[in-house]
This record gives sequence, C-alpha cells and structure tokens, in this order.
Amino acid sequence: MIEISNEANLPTQFGKFKIRAFREIKSNQTLEHLVIKTQDLPQNPLVRVHSECLTGDALLSLKCDCGSELHIALQRIQKEQGMVIYLRQEGRGIGLFNKVNAYALQDTGLDTVEANLALGFKDDERDYNVVKFIFDFYKLTHIRLLTNNPSKIKIFETMIKLEREPILTECNQHNAHYLAIKKEKMGHLL
Repeated sequence: MIEISNEANLPTQFGKFKIRAFREIKSNQTLEHLVIKTQDLPQNPLVRVHSECLTGDALLSLKCDCGSELHIALQRIQKEQGMVIYLRQEGRGIGLFNKVNAYALQDTGLDTVEANLALGFKDDERDYNVVKFIFDFYKLTHIRLLTNNPSKIKIFETMIKLEREPILTECNQHNAHYLAIKKEKMGHLL
C-alpha cells in the first residue's frame, strides 16, 4: 500500500522545488520516500532515482559519491526541469546500522561489495517497485535517467521509456577505491 502526502514548496540552495512524500507500507516495514521536483515537468523530464545515503547526503562524507551526485542532480533538475525520486533505502538497502558495520569492514580492507557479502547481504538489496508507482502517479512515459548504474537502467527500462544521462562526480583519495569497485564489480558506467 502507498499513501501520498500533499505537495509543498521546498526552497533550497539549488532553487525552488515542490516536495511530496510517498509512504510505502510493506508487511515488515514502512518507508517514506520523497519526490523533489520542479514546478513543471516537460514531456521528457530529467529524473534521478537516488537512494538515501545519510553519510554522503547529510554529513558530506568523502567515502562515496552519493552527496555529490545528489547535489549535481538537484542543480541540473532545477535548470533542465525534472525530479529527484529520493528512496529511503540506506546503504543499498541494508539500513544505516548495517552500513556502519560495512564501513568498519571496509576499514579492515574489504571493498564495498565484499563488506555487504560478509554481513550476509547481496551487494545490492534495493527494491524499486515504488518507482513505477511514482512514474505512473506523475503520468511519466519517457524520461532522461540521470545514472551511471546499469542495473537501474535495466530495471527502469521495464517500467518506462528512458534515455540514460551520465552523472559524474569528482574522485578523491577517500572514494577512489570505492568508485573503482563500482566500475569493476558492479559495472557502473564511470
């Protein structure tokens, strides 16, 4: 079941947006996702499906590229018209507690994929079913998907007509290995 909030104004450092929450109620959990969008959506909007990363998005961690991707997406969407679908699926779906445990394993030399596997998870535990609901809610039929993740492209191509647009961030000494693993083990288009 999915509940939908009212729409509200959201002025940000990136510009003025509209915001709406989608409460996804599953048998074992409730997740509250967000859509941050421009006032108007063109026929082929720029869309970023972004999974929550508290450490990158809010704390501006240098260990990943998440916060930078979110900021680039908001800047581009403000300019080109579109939306960010912000999914509450921390740590590729393993949750904040397990993500911190994965970080600790990474501190011992494991990479991001190996750490998730060592904790008993798949390399990516995310579920994108709510995204189809959001596409339908906004009557989207064709998007420009802002991503480097081939798995997202494959999943979303079953939901909507799309063109992929890259989202490239700065590499630093703290995330260079992380980005290399995303490219080598997860096939990201970097």
